[in-house]
Amino acid sequence: MSISERVQKSMAQGSWIRKMFEVGASLKQQYGEENVFDLTLGNPVIEPPAEFHRELKKLAENPLPGMHRYMQNAGYVETRAAVAAQLSLETGIKFTANHIIMTCGAAGALNVVLKTILNPGDEVVIFAPFFAEYINYIDNHGGVTRVLPTDEQFVPKLDVLETAIGAKTKAVLINSPNNPSGAVYGEDFIHQLGELLRKKEAQYGVPIFLISDEAYRKIIYDGQNYPFVWPHHQQSIVATSHSKDLALPGERIGYIAVHPSCSQREELVDGFIHCNRILGYVNAPALMQHVVSHLQSVTVPVTEYQRKRDFLYNHLNEMGYSVMKPQGAFYMFPKSPLEDDVAFVRELQQWLVLTVPGRGFGAPGYFRVSYCVDDKTLEGSLTGFRKAAQKFNLC
Repeated sequence: MSISERVQKSMAQGSWIRKMFEVGASLKQQYGEENVFDLTLGNPVIEPPAEFHRELKKLAENPLPGMHRYMQNAGYVETRAAVAAQLSLETGIKFTANHIIMTCGAAGALNVVLKTILNPGDEVVIFAPFFAEYINYIDNHGGVTRVLPTDEQFVPKLDVLETAIGAKTKAVLINSPNNPSGAVYGEDFIHQLGELLRKKEAQYGVPIFLISDEAYRKIIYDGQNYPFVWPHHQQSIVATSHSKDLALPGERIGYIAVHPSCSQREELVDGFIHCNRILGYVNAPALMQHVVSHLQSVTVPVTEYQRKRDFLYNHLNEMGYSVMKPQGAFYMFPKSPLEDDVAFVRELQQWLVLTVPGRGFGAPGYFRVSYCVDDKTLEGSLTGFRKAAQKFNLC
């Protein structure tokens, strides 16, 4: 074979999201795109806010000298300073540009962090359901993934985590608002998590990093919020992006933020900058860095996503589906009417509704629905959901 055994294995396991995308492409070719209701991808249809277009136009009409050249691998100082200023305002913690590294999205940020901190065999704890690529990211850098369960509200079980943490545990990776469940972790949970990690650090005499994937931080509903992790654990690192809050997934712009009081902050930051380069990212996209430096307090209209959430949740609930109402992000994670979630997803395909089986997120028995789509797609999917509900006696 021309490709490595490791990559062969990864490809064979594959991504269920990607598999469903391929199924969708085939169905769209067969039945017409307008007749297939694709709820598989977190690819928002909401356009970037007007402020984004204003800043982009300003740069296009008045280009800065050298604005497309290389810069420091950490990113432009002025962009990092703008991120730091906003974080300082929101958290009350004094961030500076030296605590920020601009990255190629949250995925780039997570790979940079994991490359920097992991030795072969080091363990990273994640919680099911989880973003499907976490396992690949950890494996990319020689780490070992420990998958732990969550409760019925998709919140990690701290008693299970306490037992699972050992001498090889290097980091705990959390994602809130969560993809795929839409769960948002509360202040009490984050506080108890920080206390547990400090207890385990003292027990094993090693730092245990809390990595918070916050790609959906600004997409939260019903007046709720996701508490910042920094006040609860000094060895904390945030990876995030503007893919969702500014609707820029294709622009691949994000950043890493390190707790200013982290005991190994300077060493970590130096490692992140180095790994940003050697992983081939080199630096975050220059043009987007210029743009987002002026948009740190700007967000897409979250009320639009909340409206879509309410529409779909109310209809699925009326049909008899068992589903937790999402608190954030733009996904729903109902229980599958069949024990075999893959079989149920295939049933939905008979009515041209495309979803993703929960086992792709480490949670068999569920399926993920993405509602960041246009209203016509959401409305069109209801017939298929209703027919499935009737077939399996949900209503």
